[in-house]
Amino acid sequence: MAADFGANPQALTQEYAKELDTQDPLRHIRDEFLIPTRGNLKRKSIANDTESSTPSDSTPSTYLCGNSLGLQPKRTRTYLDSYLSTWSQFGVHGHFKEMQDAKTLPWVNIDEQTSEGMCKIVGALKGEVAVMQSLTANLHFSMASFYRPSKERWKIIIEGKAFPSDHYAVYSHLSHHNLDPADSLILIEPSDAETHYFGTQHILDTIAEHAETTALLLLPGVHYYTGQYLDIATITSFAQSKGITVGWDLAHAAGNIPLHLHDWNVDFAAWCSYKYLNAGAGAIAGLFVHEKHGRVTKNEKSGVLEYTPRLSGWWGNDKDARFRMERDFVPMVGAAGWQLSNPSVLDCTSLCASLAVFGMTDMGTIRAKSVKLTGYLEFLLHNWHMGEADGAYSILTPSNPEERGAQISVRLKEGLLETVMEVSEEEGVVVDERRPDVVRVAPAPLYNSFGDVWRFVSVFERALKVAIAKKKKKKKGSSSGGGTMVDGPSKEKGWGDVT
Repeated sequence: MAADFGANPQALTQEYAKELDTQDPLRHIRDEFLIPTRGNLKRKSIANDTESSTPSDSTPSTYLCGNSLGLQPKRTRTYLDSYLSTWSQFGVHGHFKEMQDAKTLPWVNIDEQTSEGMCKIVGALKGEVAVMQSLTANLHFSMASFYRPSKERWKIIIEGKAFPSDHYAVYSHLSHHNLDPADSLILIEPSDAETHYFGTQHILDTIAEHAETTALLLLPGVHYYTGQYLDIATITSFAQSKGITVGWDLAHAAGNIPLHLHDWNVDFAAWCSYKYLNAGAGAIAGLFVHEKHGRVTKNEKSGVLEYTPRLSGWWGNDKDARFRMERDFVPMVGAAGWQLSNPSVLDCTSLCASLAVFGMTDMGTIRAKSVKLTGYLEFLLHNWHMGEADGAYSILTPSNPEERGAQISVRLKEGLLETVMEVSEEEGVVVDERRPDVVRVAPAPLYNSFGDVWRFVSVFERALKVAIAKKKKKKKGSSSGGGTMVDGPSKEKGWGDVT
């Protein structure tokens, strides 16, 4: 991708970014989202009409933080208003009453509506997905079923810098089985410590080394820190060939990259819906269980039901018998049998609104734009004339577009991050930080533009220069033995004119 951009002498200009936006087949979907304005980001209250405003206040921010929290679809409010109206007008009858103008199925069936939409995004067969609980809760429920340690196989393999909740969950289950992490937990460390890159062969070699004693492999589909996209199909197939059960944390993969969980024969997977799936902060999560694990059969001799053990709840019970209040658990076939309580209708309604936006396109088209967006961002970061800021950063994310999702992680020189983030915020550029020195930039294909990418790099250059000057001034003040007051973001003419 970088070579394609480099072939155009105008590739570093804002005009070129605008031209790329005119060619974007998804450009109309940006209008489906509410992008915070620069003015709103500086407000001290949610709404205050008495606050002074200027034309620049209404300019959309450059929001590149979909890997942390996706933007709100415009239709979310309409969907939620429909839910609230149903609740206010019909009360408990909203569970069962079908309304011609409702945005969702009756509440008793809303989990089926969300699950069906999610199946298309993660590449699952109907029945292999349940929308339920939260990401970490679903990891716990999955491990309760699929981590079955024995005398011969008891180890869990995870990645050494996995998201903390994954570590916490794994430690919990080792503890429940009275196992010592010192000889039960295998951490896959990066094959390149400097960039935190995980080579596929390095992962396979680690699995092979511990295969005979390993019960479970749990890895991230897309790494939260670097944005690296692991080879899910190859790793899953290899681990399973060694008799290992394989699960994936897809928090940064769902809605980001095309997934084919059924075809890849993944045993289980879990993900949240508030990042690339745009369902709102802390929204309801998803669980995938391959159909081979979701079967429910009756033993012909004993008449006893046979199914994968799980933590059971009434919403996972046979739907036809759900309201009979019988004490014998008869799980629904598929992932739905892992449900516990009835899901939050509010959350499911919000997710339905986002899934409706995803229904306007497909993951292949989303992925094609994502590759081009990150390719353009990478090109600009490598070729932008930074002046004194040259060499102040490096890119952690793999250059190969097949090995990354919609994210570029940039590592700054020591002591620059705080000021860079302050200046970015002042200029209405929303990105994410991972201390002590990493900026995560995530151009989400549904609503981000090439113009957003261009503006980020333009502001990033200025932010770096302010940070470098501040660092030099602080160092000079320290060496002279006196305390030095350092100014905030530059207010020179033209600073706020980058569009």
